Amino acid sequence: MNHELIKNILCELGEAVCQKVHQSLRQSSVEALSAIYKEGEDDTIYQIDRDVEEILIPRLTTYAPPLGGIVLIAEGVNEMVLPVGMPSDQAQIRLIIDPIDGTRGIMYDKRSAFFLAGAAPNKGSETCLQDIEVAVMTELPTSRSFLSDTIWAIKNKGAFAFTRDLKTSEIVSRNISPSKARTIVGGFSQIARFFPPGRALLAHLDDELIQILAPNMPAGKAILFEDQYISSGGQLYEVLMGHDRFIADLRPLLYNRLAREGKTIGLVCHPYDVAAHLIGSEAGIIITNELSEPLNPKLDVTSPVGFMLFANEHIQQQVQPVLRELLIKNNLLTT
Repeated sequence: MNHELIKNILCELGEAVCQKVHQSLRQSSVEALSAIYKEGEDDTIYQIDRDVEEILIPRLTTYAPPLGGIVLIAEGVNEMVLPVGMPSDQAQIRLIIDPIDGTRGIMYDKRSAFFLAGAAPNKGSETCLQDIEVAVMTELPTSRSFLSDTIWAIKNKGAFAFTRDLKTSEIVSRNISPSKARTIVGGFSQIARFFPPGRALLAHLDDELIQILAPNMPAGKAILFEDQYISSGGQLYEVLMGHDRFIADLRPLLYNRLAREGKTIGLVCHPYDVAAHLIGSEAGIIITNELSEPLNPKLDVTSPVGFMLFANEHIQQQVQPVLRELLIKNNLLTT
């Protein structure tokens, strides 16, 4: 794999998506952008997602030959081979993309979404997240913001970032600085619970966690804060930039319990939502799945994915053992 070429192509693609989304936000109504285009196997596809697909496929078709062929796995697309007609086993690269991660926030012009992409050598259907060697994420800001961060990583070579001014196209370097705090107390930390059902159980779990970690919490004080960012890429970004110290998405465990109880389950994270998590690993963030194992789902569009992000080893050592016991206690995890 030509890592530098792939990185440059993915950065260019992310910025093209950014420009398209920013233009759509300024020119189209909320009602138009939030209209449902179709119900996909993996998630609901909105009109704003469809608008981006129209630039994604043509550009990747152009990029595919110099890269030796691409097996594209993407939300809304599922899986396709480029150039069209090439046998999938002959393509050199397996590319997983979420063109807009955080659609629900950006289509209402509430908060930045992210373009996420990860490229791995094509190992067929067994290709997994840990096979990714190049990852890029590009911020898709709201209509009222004109600054967009692009962050990338090449395996074993670190993570880097720059900020582009969408008005002037000026680029300045951006520091990546995960928190060095040794505790979640006094910072932002949360268990994701932005979709029903089961939010009450996740909130109870979150409260139990802080009661154990900070048993002498003074009355009338806020010792911990939370930010329910409806974007897996956005959650990663917040930890990368030192804003959040710990985030867990435990929905697969929650929905397994609800299913056992004969109850309705909800939407989960999928592999394309964590396509850029190589960036976190290269930046020193500790990333595991919901079972505290290496995060390594197969690169598809349907597998359920849970994850935990720890800003550093101290946060992991403080939180992970306690959280594991609470998961067992609440019948979310079996020993």
